[in-house]
Amino acid sequence: MKSPYITEEHDLIRQTVRDFAERDIKPVAAELDEKEQFSPEITKKMGELGLFGMNISDEYGGQNLDTLSYIIAVEELARVDGSHAATLAAHNSLGVSPLFVYGTKEQKEKYLPQLTTGEALWAFGLTEPEAGSDSRGSKTKAELKDSNWIINGSKIFITNGSADMSMGATVQAVSGKDEKGKPEFTCIIVEKDTPGFTRQTMHQKMMWRASDTSMLFFDDCKVPEANILGERGQGSKIMLSTLDGGRLSIAAMGLGLAQGAFEMAKQYASERKQFGKPIGKFQINAFKLADMAMKIEHARSFLYNACWLKDQGEPYGKESAMAKLYCSEIAKEVADEAVQIHGGYGLIKEYDVERFYRDQRLLQIGEGTSEIQRLVISRHLGV
Repeated sequence: MKSPYITEEHDLIRQTVRDFAERDIKPVAAELDEKEQFSPEITKKMGELGLFGMNISDEYGGQNLDTLSYIIAVEELARVDGSHAATLAAHNSLGVSPLFVYGTKEQKEKYLPQLTTGEALWAFGLTEPEAGSDSRGSKTKAELKDSNWIINGSKIFITNGSADMSMGATVQAVSGKDEKGKPEFTCIIVEKDTPGFTRQTMHQKMMWRASDTSMLFFDDCKVPEANILGERGQGSKIMLSTLDGGRLSIAAMGLGLAQGAFEMAKQYASERKQFGKPIGKFQINAFKLADMAMKIEHARSFLYNACWLKDQGEPYGKESAMAKLYCSEIAKEVADEAVQIHGGYGLIKEYDVERFYRDQRLLQIGEGTSEIQRLVISRHLGV
């Protein structure tokens, strides 16, 4: 049964992105993963396809599409490769979105046209060595001196932060104390060539090996006071709002990965023979595939509903946390069963399911761990 949320335009977007992923990404995904190689060529092609700035107004070069259109695009990329889905998701949800929502007209005109075409990437600098789930544990500081912000500190695990085509990052920093004496957080725009700002690519990752993950360092990094995003002290609000939307894209990555792993398992089960017949004919494997399909459809329905709530201007924080939690857990379960169906072949890199098994592991950690999602959900329930 077709989802009531899906229009003909959504179907066209799905098919367009699927064709692109199958044609341009799938043939090289394993090689890029093995080499830990970020591909600016494919990233620019994603931009040419209109995948960057999908939810941004056409005034700034965006596609002015709804949330579900974007989520379907992420889902279809993740169905083929997590690394490229991560590049798109981090750029749109964490990089571009806060600039569009909270930026001044001057900031939007300066940055967004380049960020909606695939010419450049943008990052969101939140996580630190001692501040992951506890985002208020940030130690990076920003002091206002002579109409300039002086930033000192570091960030870690930042997607799209160090690639040559990365234009900069929005950085959350402690800018003082509020009226209760607690840390005051402010978001500041830092361009890549700013003196005192250095970037380092992280290697030896288990997953998303073809995406750009970096550490950012600030050593008396000086940026103009006008580079503030939003208002002083609004950093936590911007961060939490950004993460609500970002969780939908991580959920889409989990959904797409589960779909891809399921399709691999289904095909393998129809081709691999044991005891004289395809292993998919054995009830134990048929039931595994049935459970996988059921979980994927449930995940898709819930995620699409959360997207609809967002587009209707309704509260969706609880639903985005639920979707992120459920889709990431389903990705784990489906990828695990897909490897089981492949048997020993699922453990070698010749088969893509091995990469999918590795890639799914971050989904229960990034953009808030599964434990944090449960905390967010329980607070929405008033527990």
